[in-house]
Amino acid sequence: MEPTLIKIPKDRIGALIGKNGKTKNKIEKLTQTEIKIDSRTGDVEIIAKGDDLMHLKAINIVKAIGRGFSPENAMLLLEDENYLEIINIQEFTGKSKKALIQKRGRLIGRKGLARKKLEELTNTVISVYGKTISIIGKPEDISLAREAIEMLLEGAKHSTVYDFLKRKILARSTEVF
Repeated sequence: MEPTLIKIPKDRIGALIGKNGKTKNKIEKLTQTEIKIDSRTGDVEIIAKGDDLMHLKAINIVKAIGRGFSPENAMLLLEDENYLEIINIQEFTGKSKKALIQKRGRLIGRKGLARKKLEELTNTVISVYGKTISIIGKPEDISLAREAIEMLLEGAKHSTVYDFLKRKILARSTEVF
C-alpha cells in the first residue's frame, strides 16, 4: 500500500508524538507502520510495514488524534468493531462563526455534561474540535449518536434528544430478546 499523507492541526502534533515519542512509537508498533511527522506543517506520513488493515487503522488513529481525541480514546480504533465518523458542523451553520460557536456550545454543554451524556447514552466517544464533531464507536452506536447530534445542531432541546435516545435504546434492547 502506498504511503498516506494526512494533515493534522499543528496544536495536535504534541498529542500525536506523546512524551518522548511514546504515543507515536506505540501506534507504529501496534499497527506495524512507520509514522513521519513534520511539526512545522502538520503533515503526517504513514507508511505500511504490515498488512493494509493495520495501515488503515493507523490512518484513522492519526485522524482521530488530529480531531481532538486523546491518544487513549483514539486507540479504541484498533478494535475491529470500532469506527471513526467526522461531522462538519458548518453543514448546519454555514460560514457564520457565531453560529459555529453556538452550535459547538450546545453539543458540549455546561462543563461538558451534554457531550458526556451523549457518550453514555450512545456508548460512543465524542470529540468536538474546531469545525468538526467526531465519533468513535460501533456502527450502530455511531448512527444513533449522529442522529442525536444532528437533532441538537438543528435546534432540538437537550431533553427531547435524551428522551429520543432512551426510546431508541429501549427499542433496540427489546429487538434483541
